[in-house]
Amino acid sequence: MAHTLLSSPLQGFTDFRFRNAFNQYFGGIDTFYAPYIKLNGKLKIKQSYQNDLLPENNATIEVIPQVMTNDPDEFLFVIKYVQSLGYKELNWNLGCPYPMVTKSGMGSGLICNPSRIDEVLHRAHNETDILVSMKMRMGYEHAEEILDAFPILDKYPLKNIAIHARIGKQLYKGPVDLDAFEKCISSTKHKLYYNGDITSVSAFKAMKKRFPSIDHFMIGRGLIADPFLPSMIKNDTTDYPENRWEIFSKFHDTIYQQYDEYLSGPTPIKMKMLGFWEFFSQSTSNPQKVYKAIKKASNPAKYRQAVDKILSTEMSIKNSRK
Repeated sequence: MAHTLLSSPLQGFTDFRFRNAFNQYFGGIDTFYAPYIKLNGKLKIKQSYQNDLLPENNATIEVIPQVMTNDPDEFLFVIKYVQSLGYKELNWNLGCPYPMVTKSGMGSGLICNPSRIDEVLHRAHNETDILVSMKMRMGYEHAEEILDAFPILDKYPLKNIAIHARIGKQLYKGPVDLDAFEKCISSTKHKLYYNGDITSVSAFKAMKKRFPSIDHFMIGRGLIADPFLPSMIKNDTTDYPENRWEIFSKFHDTIYQQYDEYLSGPTPIKMKMLGFWEFFSQSTSNPQKVYKAIKKASNPAKYRQAVDKILSTEMSIKNSRK
């Protein structure tokens, strides 16, 4: 069975700059999900959200917008906005695990409230013609919450439900609950996508073997930690390209330059790239040392020196293993 790979949205990371550079240098992702739009009680789309979804900023990739809300009016407002840009689908985030979101009854904190889910989906399907898809966890407190929500979800012609196989309280800690995900497959009529801990080709193959009926897989943190992963999965190989670190270097320089132009001053770009290196470092030969070197770089010149040293070290390690 052919498989489709999707980029799970990560707030603060997978905006249009990252998505375009990723697609240019690595490929392997069929569809990208944009980080969620959150309105905070005001029916107004922030400029950063607008920039992220502009068709001209996503001309070479397939992108699906996402919304974070528990309010039907907000949901309809975002539907009208994304439709005005030409999008046919809106993904609803019921997966975010962070307490700031879940305590407000949003993200994975909404899964335990089927009546509110029903209210939002009823209005979306009765008042608009948007195609709705879902991004969910198993629940927030326990993995049975999603099972209680399925009878409501089954009332609507959803495109799919992408499930991260953890509960919200776990954040990203502890193992994924594959038994609970398996129970979901037989508990809903909807097409399910699998999400969670696809961090290597072998991890992907294990999920594929465990769930032979699933043909759509979402990759989130693993895609940032190892940008070659999706194309390696697609090509069924564990071998990196010969010029692995040269490709990564060009990708890094592209996003650095674009974020540097967008953000004002050395501190914001430092914090932005430090966030990326928390993931990037995981694919290096010494993650702790690499991350520490980036963290210590106190200005753009020292940051550049640190990156150059990291990449030259990785290249020399690779060459010494030949």
